[in-house]
Parts: sequence; structure tokens; C-alpha cells
Amino acid sequence: MRRSACIFGCAGTELSRGEQAFFAEMRPLGFILFSRNGQSRDEVHRLTDQLREAAGEDVLILTDHEGGRVQRFTGKGWRSWMPALEQCMLVRPENRLRALWLRYRIIAAELQAAGIDVNCVPVADVATANTHEVLRNRCYSDNAHMVADAAGTVAEACLAGGVLPVLKHIPGHGKPSVDSHLRLPETDASLQQLEEEDFLPFRRLGHLPLGMTAHVLYRAIDSERAATHSAGVVELIRNSIGFQGLLMTDDLSMQALAGSMAVRCRRALEAGCDVILHCNGEMPEMREIASAVGELEGMSLFRAERAMAAKPPPDSSEPDRLEAEYSALMRLGSGR
Repeated sequence: MRRSACIFGCAGTELSRGEQAFFAEMRPLGFILFSRNGQSRDEVHRLTDQLREAAGEDVLILTDHEGGRVQRFTGKGWRSWMPALEQCMLVRPENRLRALWLRYRIIAAELQAAGIDVNCVPVADVATANTHEVLRNRCYSDNAHMVADAAGTVAEACLAGGVLPVLKHIPGHGKPSVDSHLRLPETDASLQQLEEEDFLPFRRLGHLPLGMTAHVLYRAIDSERAATHSAGVVELIRNSIGFQGLLMTDDLSMQALAGSMAVRCRRALEAGCDVILHCNGEMPEMREIASAVGELEGMSLFRAERAMAAKPPPDSSEPDRLEAEYSALMRLGSGR
């Protein structure tokens, strides 16, 4: 398999000739889609067909479709969802995991129908009173054990629907009160506290095939570099937490990181990340990344091939029955 160690966005609802030529030459491992890339299911599917025609049928196509605020597609063919934390609080405790499974199994079916085979869930970050609002209601709980159970359920639902999950944000984004889209979040939590709380869900889910780093500075581990650029944090992710899947960066265009795109790429790869994620679809930045990123090789290639082989066919669940059961659980939770 010849693939570059990057995942790119694209600019609009159709590929330009320049994008087609660039992607055919680069052969990135995958693409990630956003609201700008379409709204109706048919529109999104036309684009996924174009991406596979340009870069090869086995290319991965990702999105962030958590439901709630982070729901990339809302047009015809897509169900609307409340934020995950609100759902977990609304549903009766004994039904929470089943409701989450149904939610993400239905989402997986929608994504499959649009030609998308990777969803950037579960969010395994443990919510705290300080968690920034950009993340808080995307979490499942403020209890690490409950987060681990919920995140595992979400991953199982994705796989049941034939969609690969992406475990995020390793090793935990819950403690900082800063939005990493705007500047670098930091935490002074001790290593023991991080081990007992933030790392616990990721340790339980270390077997998942794909994971995403957190652009967070953990002072107890590396007082100078965010996790995405820290060899010490990546070593901890691999050895202490035990995550052995393909490790992609969070979006390198976020303002949490410093330096040019080429510098950000090199630092992430040198730290031990397997794949660069760049989301905004801006061609000048993608060309700069192309100059700094080579093809997947060694253990990174092995992890990529293993992840791609882990995608199962969807199970035989009937969409109408899934919807009916989910709606019934939500009515029970709200007392209606």
C-alpha cells in the first residue's frame, strides 16, 4: 500500500482539477469532510465518489459526526441529535449505554450511505467543572469509569455499522479550560491524577484501531511541548496507556500549535505520531505539508494496514427498528 502519512480536507462540494491532480499524486491515507463539503446525503456521496476516484478506492474517508454541535451534515438524509452529554443525562441510567449504542449505530448507517467509513468518535475525555464549553457537552460523563464504558459502547456501535471509530483526544482533554482551536491548553494535574482519571478510559480502549492526539500541554509529563509534538507523551500513550493503533494528530491548523505547517508536521512525526491531520482544505497549506510528509512506512504503515483491515461489514440491524427503540428509550428518559 502506497499512501502518504496525511489526511486532508478539501475545499467544497466538488473537487477542482487542481485538487484531483494533487490528491492523485499525493495519495493521502484519507480525507476528512465538513459542512462545507455538502449537506444532503446525495451531495456528500458524490464527493466521496470523486475522492475515491482521485486517490484510490481504499482511501479512508472521515468525518466528525458526533451529534449535537459537532454534526457536520444536517440536510436531507441526516437525523438531528442533541449533544451526547445531554442525552446521557436525560436517559435513565440503566438505558444510557443502549441509547448511546443505538445513536451511533444509526449515525454509522447514515455515514455508510454517504460513502464515509470513519467517524471521529468516541470522545473519551473526562468532563470536569473546568472543561471548556467547546468540549464539555460532547463528553459522556465526569466519571472516568462511566466514560470508559460509554466510549467503548460508541466504538462498538460504529464497528457494528461498518464504520471505523477514532478514539480521541489521547491522552485526555478534559482538564484544561482553554479552546485548543484558539490557543494551547495546559494542565498542572499530577501524573497520578492524570493516571487515575484522564488516562483511564484510553487505557481501557487501547485496542481500538485509530486514535487522535490532544493539543494539550501536560506539565507533569512535558513542560514545553503539547502532546502532539511531545515524544515523551507519545511514548506514554504507547507504553503506559497501551494504545497500539494508528495515531493521528488533531487538526494541525488549530492555533494551539506554533510554527509553519511544515514545522508542525515534522515535529508531530518526530514525536511519534503516525499520520498528520489537516482539515481546512487550503491548497497552499496542503502543498507545504506535502513537502514535509513522506509515505507511510515501518510501524506506521503496519498500523495503517491493520486499521483498514479492521473495518467490518455492517451487521444486519434494520434501521426502522433501531430508530423505534432509540425513540422509545428517549421517551422513557424524559418521562413522556
